[in-house]
Amino acid sequence: MSFITLDSVSAATPDGRLLFENLNLAIGAERIGLVGRNGVGKSTLLALIAGARAPRSGTIARAGAVGVLAQIPDLSSQTRVVDLLGSGPAWDRLSRIERGEADEDDFVEADWDLPGRLDQALSDVGLGDLDLERPAASLSGGQATRAGLARLLVAAPDVLLLDEPTNNLDAEARAVVVRLLSRWRGGAVVVSHDRTLLRGMDRIVELSSLGARSYGGGYDLYVERKALEAEAAQRDLDHAEREVRRVSREAQIAQERKARRDAAGRRFADRGGTPKILLGAMAERAQNSGAREGKLADKLAAQARDAKAAAEARVERARALGFELPPSGLPEGRTVLALDDVGFAWPGAAPGIDGLSWRICGPERVALSGPNGAGKTTLIRLITGALAPTQGAVRLGAPFALLDQRAALLRDDETILENFRRLNPTASPNAAHAALARFLFRNTAAHQAAGTLSGGERLRAALACVLCAATPPQLLILDEPTNHLDLASIEAIEAALSAYDGALLVVSHDEDFLAAIGVERRIALKRRDAADDVG
Repeated sequence: MSFITLDSVSAATPDGRLLFENLNLAIGAERIGLVGRNGVGKSTLLALIAGARAPRSGTIARAGAVGVLAQIPDLSSQTRVVDLLGSGPAWDRLSRIERGEADEDDFVEADWDLPGRLDQALSDVGLGDLDLERPAASLSGGQATRAGLARLLVAAPDVLLLDEPTNNLDAEARAVVVRLLSRWRGGAVVVSHDRTLLRGMDRIVELSSLGARSYGGGYDLYVERKALEAEAAQRDLDHAEREVRRVSREAQIAQERKARRDAAGRRFADRGGTPKILLGAMAERAQNSGAREGKLADKLAAQARDAKAAAEARVERARALGFELPPSGLPEGRTVLALDDVGFAWPGAAPGIDGLSWRICGPERVALSGPNGAGKTTLIRLITGALAPTQGAVRLGAPFALLDQRAALLRDDETILENFRRLNPTASPNAAHAALARFLFRNTAAHQAAGTLSGGERLRAALACVLCAATPPQLLILDEPTNHLDLASIEAIEAALSAYDGALLVVSHDEDFLAAIGVERRIALKRRDAADDVG
């Protein structure tokens, strides 16, 4: 049984740009991972399924209830946790009954099982001790996301719609989402670039401008199928290129053969003795034959070129977006960063960081891990000099660059080229263009406004700006770099960073990313406790 059926659906942006068309999709009691490049319309598709938007064309039939996890929940000062759970009025009714202030309607409409369902839902998302009367504004981002999931469990819809549910969550909260979906027996459509989460899907649906393509199984099987498609596309391109060369050679041979026949015909006519009417008929036959051969050659050449263009398009879609980082020149034994008994406390508060002592030497790759609230962002600010430690010392022994998940060093109202020139004022226009071209911003692409870039493009532009400086950094500090990237962009960044010869200090909850870039050591922070080096 399908809860939701989309038939020949198309959608466009408010300014009329087509996102996708002729999309057909049936959603039953299954977990679907929805992937695709940023800007292709994944969030729009969720809105269409939920009924929050109307399609440009096509139909959507719904035979079940839909529950949506809001990316930005209502955390206003008037909202309580119980309101986030969608149960405020029913909870207040039970409270009035308990206080002896209820009227007859309260007793008639009372949902006596509600407290038990709320307790179970909160327990399932790891918030079993949460006070339902607590102000929602006091929740962390991860707690608010978990509360949103609990709301869906209480409502028990037929289909869940989740848009990047693990973004900004730590490892513990991510595990809660994975566990919840593994137990879900209804339908679910999950937009995510979290490969651990996608591995638990029943199928992967890839969205493109041409519609939706379905791959049975989880993420790993999807990757295998995509690799096979890429190999087949390359074989088709090789064959198409050979066919273009063959048709071109045969056309050239035919032209040369016709030229020889024409020359022989002129010599025959020049010798004389042949009636003019016969010569005219021979010339007409030759002309007609040549025209037919020319048209056939043109048709074959056009078909070969079209086949080659189609094959090139398939290869381009399958090909990873690859680029290389310039060398840093970091010597093996140099101490890049040293922390000696570092601690920090806000005025009037207990130390959030205490007694940290560790070093990064040479091109090490170190991950800074720990739950949200453990002080990772504070520690980065101490390392970069944005904060001063209240005890101990931080020493940097090499130039560094910090890239956060938003690439905040870029100004949205400036083009990529203008950002590069601002951050590298000694670079000439030609040198700036050459540096950006290395990061795949060629010609007019360098004149895009930074505010219009996708997450992957923005991070790539920021890397170009800092790594092509007159003095390139030998330490890259990356704070959740994959949070707003699509899968293709993540893979491109992974490939570039894995070949980088400088040191890396990375904050990330994405285990696949950390493995791909070759992290060798982890510094694990704990809430209000010293860190453990878990090399």
